[in-house]
Amino acid sequence: MSRRQVFRDLKLLQEAGLPLIFDQETGCYQFRGKSYLPPTNFTAEEALAVIVLCHEMGEKRGVPFLTPARAAATKLESSLPLKLREQLRKLTNAIQIRFPPGTEQTEQGPIYQVLVEAIGECRAVRIYYDSFSEHKDLVTKLNPYRLLYSRHSWYVIGRSSMHAETRTFNVARIRKLEMTSDRFRMPKHFRLEQYLGNAWHLIPESGKDQLVHVRFMPPVARNVAEVTWHPTQRCEFNPDGSLEFQVTVSGLSEICWWILGYGFHAEVLKPKALRERVADMTAKMAQLYRDPA
Repeated sequence: MSRRQVFRDLKLLQEAGLPLIFDQETGCYQFRGKSYLPPTNFTAEEALAVIVLCHEMGEKRGVPFLTPARAAATKLESSLPLKLREQLRKLTNAIQIRFPPGTEQTEQGPIYQVLVEAIGECRAVRIYYDSFSEHKDLVTKLNPYRLLYSRHSWYVIGRSSMHAETRTFNVARIRKLEMTSDRFRMPKHFRLEQYLGNAWHLIPESGKDQLVHVRFMPPVARNVAEVTWHPTQRCEFNPDGSLEFQVTVSGLSEICWWILGYGFHAEVLKPKALRERVADMTAKMAQLYRDPA
C-alpha cells in the first residue's frame, strides 16, 4: 500500500470519530483503548435487508469481493437481541437471491485490489490482456478511470496507450498487471454514463445511434416487456399479443446477440443492416444443424 493511501485511510478513521494517536516510541498509529464505530440503531426491516443481502452476495461467485460485507453482516447479527436474531434467522432461511451465472473471480482478487489503488492514486498500470475482440494477447499502459460490475463480470474503463482512446477491459481477462510510477489526471468532463452512451450493454460503437425495432411473438412478448432492458426502450402490444419493441442504441453488435437468444420468436424490422445480420447468422446456424454431426 502506498504512503498516500495510508494517510488517506487514517484521515477517514479520524473523521469517523475513532481516537487515533501516534506513538513516538514505536513510530505507529494506535487506537486509544478499545474503540469501535459508534453504534447504529437498526429497525428489524433494515437489519434483515443488510443481513440477507450481505450473506447472499458475500458467498456468491456472481458478485465477487464482498466477503468483508458478509463478515460485517455476521457482526451485526450477533449484536442484535436474541428474539430479533431468531426471527431474522428464520426469515433469512426463507429468502434466497439467485444471481445469473458470473465469471469466476477468485484469482482476480489481487488484480482488482491493485486497480482500486491505482484509481484512488491516479496511477497508470500496465496490463497483459487476453483480448477477445482482437483475438490475441496484448500489452497496454492503462489509465484506469472507473471499475464497473455489470451482469457477469468486473470491467475497468480507462485510456489505453495502445489504442489511444478510452476502452473497456474485462478484469477476468487481465493475465498480469503492474503498477507504474506514472501519474495521470482524470479528464475533467469524464462521466461513465456519457462514455457508455446508448450502448446496449458496455461497448458503444462509432457512428450515429440507430433505432432498432423488433417484433416479439406472443410466447415471449410479456416476458420482454416486463424488463427494463435499456433506458430508451418503448413497448407496445398488438391485438394478437405480440410486442413492438423499439430502442435507440450505439452500435448493433451487442443487441444482435440478445435478439438471437429469442430465436424465431423475435423478428427484426429495423434497421435493415441488423435484419440482414441476424438473417445471415441464422442461415449459418441452420446450415450447421443440416450437416450431419
